[in-house]
Amino acid sequence: MSVNGQSVLVATNGVRALVALADPTRRAIFEALPQAPRAVGELAAAVGVSSSAVSQHLRVLREARLVMVRPHGNRRLYALDPRGLADARDYLEQFWPSALAAYAAAISEAGSAHV
Repeated sequence: MSVNGQSVLVATNGVRALVALADPTRRAIFEALPQAPRAVGELAAAVGVSSSAVSQHLRVLREARLVMVRPHGNRRLYALDPRGLADARDYLEQFWPSALAAYAAAISEAGSAHV
């Protein structure tokens, strides 16, 4: 990873997204959102925790850019934010070349051991 501001920002945001999703309750909230935007009360019922707990988890997910909120009448609806997923994907993509090279080397080594 280069040390320019953009790469560091992507890495930081990508790690923040992965850390946010490491919590099982936040992951359940996140997984409840692809169908449609939902209010805190709906998410609390879907996940089985209090509205207060959902609000705290949503704050972490918002900070990680994994969910966004928009007002809808007197309610606030939460939906997935594609920016956080892109950050996590971009962060993880940096590891693919070395992982694939190691995999290819292991296959090559295993093949030459059987010859």
